[in-house]
Order: sequence, then C-alpha cells, then structure tokens
Amino acid sequence: MTVARILAEKGTSVTTVPPHRTIDEAIHLLAEKRIGAVIVSDADGAVLGILSERDVMRALAEAGAGAFDAPVSRYMTAKVTTCTRATSIEEVMELMTDGRFRHLPVVEDGHLAGVVSIGDVVKRRIAAVEADYQAMRDYITLA
Repeated sequence: MTVARILAEKGTSVTTVPPHRTIDEAIHLLAEKRIGAVIVSDADGAVLGILSERDVMRALAEAGAGAFDAPVSRYMTAKVTTCTRATSIEEVMELMTDGRFRHLPVVEDGHLAGVVSIGDVVKRRIAAVEADYQAMRDYITLA
C-alpha cells in the first residue's frame, strides 16, 4: 500500500498556518481541529515547517507565557521530512520511527498534497493484518 491509497481513503485536506501567525493562534487551531500538528506553509503551498504539540510544549518550557505571542516560525520544526504519493507504508513507518515524529507531509511538485499521521498508518496496517488473518482462516476452513 502507498501514501496515494491512504490519501484516496482519508482525503487530502490539510490544516495549515502561515509562519507569521502566533503560537496562541496555532494552539487554538490544533484544539479546534482536534489534531496534533499543523503544517506551516506559504501562500503557494510550499512546506516551510511543521508545528506539533511537542514544539508547543518546548516553546512554553523555554519562554513561558511569552511564547503565546511569538510567531509560529520561531518554534516550528523547520527541517521537515516529507514523502510523496508513491511512498510505501513501510517506508512511512521507517521514516516516522527513525525521525521520532507522528506526522508526515506529502509533497508533490514542491506543493503540499496531503499529510499522513501515525494513526493513518496504524489503521491501514491493522486492516491489512486482519484481512490476512481472515484469508488464512478461510483457506484453512476450505482445505
């Protein structure tokens, strides 16, 4: 299975925030959308960074309440690992495990095309394992 299939099932809608918005605005967006990260992008859809709950916690630990008024660009993770629609789920799992992150932007032709979360990957892996299990049960039953 590839990222393209995940996006076909879940959609390509991505919550983004411009780099000049404040941490406070980003926190409210995370809470409103019930998500763990927002992609920081420019008007053309280029990925500039990612702001996760971990980044917010680091900002608060470093600057206290003053972090709320800081721009997202100050605390975002600027070195973002990305993938394409052709990336396999196995590759996504390896990237997430090695990089210790839970959200992976999908980029095509330099533009944001979606995002894959660890929850998306786990959901599809569990479905695949269950399908394999059922296929084996059916095979054994019919043998």
